[in-house]
Amino acid sequence: MTDVSLSVTHAGPLVTIQDSGRRGLARFGVPRSGPMDRNAFDIANLAIGNSSKATVIEVSAGGLTLDCKSGEASFAVYGGGFNVSVGSQKFSSCRVSRIEAGQKLVIQPGPSGNWTYLAFAGNIVAKQWLGSAATHSMSGFGGGSVHSGSTIEVRGADIRDSREGEIPLLVSERPPGEIDAVLGPQDRFFAEESIDNLKTGSFNLTNAFDRMGVRLSGPALIPSAKLDMPSEPIVRGSIQVAGDGVATVLLSDHQTAGGYPKIATVVSDDIDRLVQLRPQDKLAFNVITAEDALKRIRARHNVRVKYIEAVAKGHGSLPFRLLNENLISGVVGEP
Repeated sequence: MTDVSLSVTHAGPLVTIQDSGRRGLARFGVPRSGPMDRNAFDIANLAIGNSSKATVIEVSAGGLTLDCKSGEASFAVYGGGFNVSVGSQKFSSCRVSRIEAGQKLVIQPGPSGNWTYLAFAGNIVAKQWLGSAATHSMSGFGGGSVHSGSTIEVRGADIRDSREGEIPLLVSERPPGEIDAVLGPQDRFFAEESIDNLKTGSFNLTNAFDRMGVRLSGPALIPSAKLDMPSEPIVRGSIQVAGDGVATVLLSDHQTAGGYPKIATVVSDDIDRLVQLRPQDKLAFNVITAEDALKRIRARHNVRVKYIEAVAKGHGSLPFRLLNENLISGVVGEP
């Protein structure tokens, strides 16, 4: 093991240091923060052999370029449809590879997605705030934003040959723009026309999109009652509506309390799919009951557990892989 030093020559907006986030502090007004796409974050860490809570770099569609000044390490990139190059190699954002001194790692937006995760075999050195390196984008608390001219240090970096190669994709069979949601908790503040607009309308993500939330354009969801409700706790995935009828889906850095009505809540395991939609992409809500949401989450969880177990095992050592390949096609017995 060794230490790796990487110079940041380019970092787009909202490229930040993230871990799994700050749990249990919302009652003090502290958001959990953490990754925008929690599933991709987990896969990047597990594919490289890290704990699922390890610190990573969350790369936005603005991209990231790192120059390796010293050391060498394996790394994983997973999430979205980004284009990645290291040295002379080029690949998509679903792979474990390595970088060494003198090489440049470039991550650029590709055909789809807003967020990808860069995890190193080792420990990224990052500031802690309230026991977590997760960056809260509005305050900058935590590991912080990654800026051009800064340096990323990886302690105890390792080469993990047995994990290098493509990371299999966890493919969803559902339409990419169809998102499950459950009505409430304040659907009573909306007339039936607004509820129907939510259920049947076509929305678009707007450019008002950051780690706190994304505003939607589409049919108006105008509240029919006076907006005098007291502030109350808010969860990730809340579809909050202001007096102008414009909906905002709240995301990883959302405020912990608010007084606008929430017409519905995105089902937890669909938030990861929603955040990978780009501004101007179409979006439709499939409104289901809470009971159906639980059934779907459990069914998807069972599939995800099997997938995660396979990713966490890695590909095996080179000798192991050679023994499991038929290197001489057509030879089935002695001559």
